[in-house]
Amino acid sequence: MIEVKQSKLGDGGEFNRGVFATVDIAKGTLIHQAPVVPYPNEDHEHVEKTILEDYVFEYGANHTAILLGYGSLINHSYEPNATYDINFDNHTFDFYAYTDIKAGEEIVINYNGEEDSMDPLWFLDDYEERMLEFNKSNDDEGEKKTNPQSLDTDTSK
Repeated sequence: MIEVKQSKLGDGGEFNRGVFATVDIAKGTLIHQAPVVPYPNEDHEHVEKTILEDYVFEYGANHTAILLGYGSLINHSYEPNATYDINFDNHTFDFYAYTDIKAGEEIVINYNGEEDSMDPLWFLDDYEERMLEFNKSNDDEGEKKTNPQSLDTDTSK
């Protein structure tokens, strides 16, 4: 149903991956259950010193979690086609289609947790500058511009 491949979102680096639909996925369909490796928030200072800091999610009030499977490779968009629920009973993040998703389409979530949240993201200090650069490179290549609300600038992926 899903696969990981090179994403056009972000800077195009070798680790710029995303999760893509391999078949049409209907709205509401469970896409993926990502198991979690939780750790206490007070241990986060150690994770902050590694690349893993870019891949963690809040997991309740007192924990942070590293998602296994494809969960941490799903990119951000302010116009998401997927959403997630934290399943504390199963210790998973359950990703669902928020809209109908076509085969070949990249699966994106809103990193703010709420599908309609337009709050700035913690890692996008230079967001506007990177958007201008991204759109300019698309113009130079003659490609269609991507909606500025749909750029994942997490270059570690």
